[in-house]
Amino acid sequence: MAVVGADGLVTGANPAFAGLFGGDTTGRSAEELTGLAADHADRKTYRDVLRGRRPRLRCTRRVKRADGGTLWAEITLTPLTGPGGDGRGGGMGGDGRGALLCVTDIGERRELRARLRHLEMHDAVTKLPNRALFFERLTAALESAAYERGATGRIGLCYLDLDGFKAVNDTLGHRIGDKLLTAVAARLAECAESVGASRGGGHLVARLGGDEFAVLVEESTGTEQLSDLARSVLAALQRPFDLDGQRLSVSASIGVVERAAAGTSATGLMQAADTTLYWAKEDGKARWTLFDPERNAHRMTRQALSSSLRPALERGEFALEYQPLVGLADGVTHGVEALVRWQHPRFGTLAPNRFVGIAEEDGSIVQLGRWVLRTACRQARRWQLDHPGSRPLFVSVNVAVRQVWDSDLVADVARTLEETGLPPHLLQLELTESAVMGSAGRPLQALQALSDMGVRIAIDDFGTGYSNLAYLSRLPVSALKLDGSFVRGFQDEAHPNPADETIVEALVQLAHRLGLTVTAECVETAGQAARLRRIGCDSGQGWLYSRAVPPDRIAELVGLTALPA
Repeated sequence: MAVVGADGLVTGANPAFAGLFGGDTTGRSAEELTGLAADHADRKTYRDVLRGRRPRLRCTRRVKRADGGTLWAEITLTPLTGPGGDGRGGGMGGDGRGALLCVTDIGERRELRARLRHLEMHDAVTKLPNRALFFERLTAALESAAYERGATGRIGLCYLDLDGFKAVNDTLGHRIGDKLLTAVAARLAECAESVGASRGGGHLVARLGGDEFAVLVEESTGTEQLSDLARSVLAALQRPFDLDGQRLSVSASIGVVERAAAGTSATGLMQAADTTLYWAKEDGKARWTLFDPERNAHRMTRQALSSSLRPALERGEFALEYQPLVGLADGVTHGVEALVRWQHPRFGTLAPNRFVGIAEEDGSIVQLGRWVLRTACRQARRWQLDHPGSRPLFVSVNVAVRQVWDSDLVADVARTLEETGLPPHLLQLELTESAVMGSAGRPLQALQALSDMGVRIAIDDFGTGYSNLAYLSRLPVSALKLDGSFVRGFQDEAHPNPADETIVEALVQLAHRLGLTVTAECVETAGQAARLRRIGCDSGQGWLYSRAVPPDRIAELVGLTALPA
């Protein structure tokens, strides 16, 4: 401690102060001794305290000792005023103003604080920076990138996790799992150091939790740099690990993001990285995938559709269109297939392939399927009543697998037929081949009950799955719908492929021997229809006859007539 006069010179000091700065310090400049003179802001505050303009100075800085070493010290300066203003009580002369200067060694405190921060900001297993330090560094990098001249202004990230790491913990125990994580961390650090040295500048490797790691590339030079790093990491991790006599082989999936730092947030970057990592896993694992804005836009659209699908049902945004099923021998329309459309307020009219898969994933297919069934049966009954002089059309409705498992399909169909008054033989239910083949238990019982009720059962997209015709004899199926890929092989009418015709002819003959009718999908030309007719196919569906149209067009399109008055 020392007393400093209004002129900034030491007027008295205790032995500790004298020992720190080398003997008698009286008459020496306090701001020079403590190094305050080197900092403009601290120097100004110091002088304001001496002049009575500020109540106190408190700062932390390195102080140079008399022996040439340094220490971290907390420096405080507090104003003093002698009794009566004569300067005697405070040991000061002049106008009686001055201050008490305290220099406190905080080296041990700072060292302890640094150790605690290191423990707080580093992973206990791998010793790598943890999630907290990673995000602190990432945020700082994004904030500084816009202000540093001569920098690239870009940032990159490799976000990875180990494929099948849970199996290691489950089979070999957490001790081996931790050793594997530590070994992986070491290889990641080597890769980052190697690629960073060759490209200039280092990279931050962090463990974000579990088996997830990240490599942050500040001032990246482009996607090529990140691609090189990802390839290097994959190659390094594919080398076997020898751990306590266990030889382990692992792989990783990596999401790679590289972009301009301007306009990028830490949250946005991590969301992009997480999405890209998911793509890498979805595409087969053991690979790296670069962020694709177009693919991400598709994902965002899918997510938007998923979140709005159930409300859309309540708002009545769905509609049905119908496509004729035409007899190839007589050219007469015997039925129609109901095809659902989503009149989305943002994305326009959406075909089933845009949303049915989503509905199957989240279970809303059950509610949507019931609506389609009711609407189609009601419409088929309306045609029957409005055109009693014409042969009634049957309506074919697609049924998803989840409708069989997650609802009482038999009860739904029975209730719908009763409510609408549609005869059961005018309803055909289409299930995909993969859903029907191998059916047992509840699905098979449901199909049998529906068939006993008089409802037709058809297998849709036949030929793309199991194609087990022998199994069909044990199923209550009445019709097959050949997948369009078979019919598209008939398009080159000038140079027909005999193999295509042979395959389709064999399928048709086998189906007929099992008592099944066959409908060919995607018939687009008269030539295709002629070949299918020659082969013996029963009916066709496709643009040759009509695209799917609203219900009010069907009567005109297929020539339905009413009884004369």
